[in-house]
Amino acid sequence: MTRHRMTLRATVTAPITALALAAAAPASAGSGADGLIKVKSEHSVETTLDRLASALESKGLTVFARVDHRENAKGADLDLPATQVLIFGNPKLGTPLMQAQRSVAIDLPQKALAYQDDEGQVWLAYNDPAYLAERHGLTTRDGVLDKIGKALKAFAAKATQ
Repeated sequence: MTRHRMTLRATVTAPITALALAAAAPASAGSGADGLIKVKSEHSVETTLDRLASALESKGLTVFARVDHRENAKGADLDLPATQVLIFGNPKLGTPLMQAQRSVAIDLPQKALAYQDDEGQVWLAYNDPAYLAERHGLTTRDGVLDKIGKALKAFAAKATQ
């Protein structure tokens, strides 16, 4: 796709999961019943995801795609506040989860959503690994879900502060 920042790579089929943004996140709405962890960002949507992508790639994770929903809405003559999704992961983390429970593949690669709410506040949201574990009946495999959660929290902090 040309102007919509949507570039999927063939490697999307390689399972992943950097399901992990959890060490010391800034102001956060926490994990709700929807399984999302939401963190306030001090930056724009674009800058928040730029910072997240940089942090992920610096730790060897793969960024598979970035979807700009606002630009796609404009292409359909619709209005949407800034809303972007980053799709990323690590097969070394995601594959063991899929080996334990194949259904988790529907939630992998991991996704992070950056959006601007009606008051103009930017948020970064991602799936809580504990929620995914419950959803798919996963038990902790060698602490991988805890590691993922801590990593996601740390990545979120770098992206939003």
